Amino acid sequence: MKEELKKIREYLMTGVSYMIPIVVIGGVLIAFSIALSGVKAGEGAVVTNPMLKSMMDIGVAAFSMMVPVLAGFIAFGIADRPGIAPGLVGGVLANNLKAGFLGGIVAGFIAGYTARWIKGWKVHKNLRPIMPIFVIPLLTSLIVGFLMIYVIGSPISSLMTSLTNTLKSMSTGNAVVLALIMGAMIAFDMGGPVNKVAFMFAAAMIGEGVVTIMGPVAVAICIPPLGMGVATLLNKKKYTKAEQEAGIGAIAMGLIGITEGAIPFAAADPLRVIPSIMTGSAVGAAIAAIGKVGDHAPHGGPIVLPVVDNRLMFIVAVIVGVIVTALMVNALKKNVEVVEE
Repeated sequence: MKEELKKIREYLMTGVSYMIPIVVIGGVLIAFSIALSGVKAGEGAVVTNPMLKSMMDIGVAAFSMMVPVLAGFIAFGIADRPGIAPGLVGGVLANNLKAGFLGGIVAGFIAGYTARWIKGWKVHKNLRPIMPIFVIPLLTSLIVGFLMIYVIGSPISSLMTSLTNTLKSMSTGNAVVLALIMGAMIAFDMGGPVNKVAFMFAAAMIGEGVVTIMGPVAVAICIPPLGMGVATLLNKKKYTKAEQEAGIGAIAMGLIGITEGAIPFAAADPLRVIPSIMTGSAVGAAIAAIGKVGDHAPHGGPIVLPVVDNRLMFIVAVIVGVIVTALMVNALKKNVEVVEE
């Protein structure tokens, strides 16, 4: 059992190692384009300069590849080259179904283990040459595709509707409790469907004239990448060389409110990272709610400070949340076994 868990982590790390450059490219380009354009009250991050718009488009294109690359190379780690194409297909479907990086991880493992199973079939010698380039990718893609569309997609849709209704029912109650829940949701899948439910609800409330829901959410948005970036600086022994480099990019993304900067860390070690970032974001959001922090723009991170009410409490909430995340994750994580050169 222990050996199998170690292999699963190796498969995850294979996907993460190929995904990190995609996250860095996408996140940093988007971050710079927003930083140089600024945020408009009520509109969020608005990029109008043609060069900066092109920079953002390139970043968005890179980000769109993040989940497929993660899924494709998890499958590659399990089944070698025959797993790549089905994994990529599963990753694209995870994107289309709004299943986020967690859906991509599921797709990658389904594709990898299915492809490896089909590789083990006893077939006629005349079929062997086309197995890795035709039979395995085709059958595996069909299996992954049908499972993603008919088994995984429907529960995700139902869950999102239920979460939205729950948030609506809570919006007239305790602001701190609502902030705790929304902060945890923002961090849970870092740009995935659960994150989007909380974000879109907060953004919609701005239109209703209520900015004190977006305030805590704006704080929660930046804590996962900032917290993980700071964690890599506090204790390098717990992170691979690639993760340490990703930590610098994560800090840049966090400053501009791009939660996805924490995804490489969560994908590599979800059981330790996700609870840590959820706790940090929940704590930060709760402090922001107590301080009645308001955000007039549907965006997050320090970049929105010009349109934030009670900026001091916003900064305090972010700092506390980042410290909680960094200390918690480093307390939970073990030193890496092999330090990359």
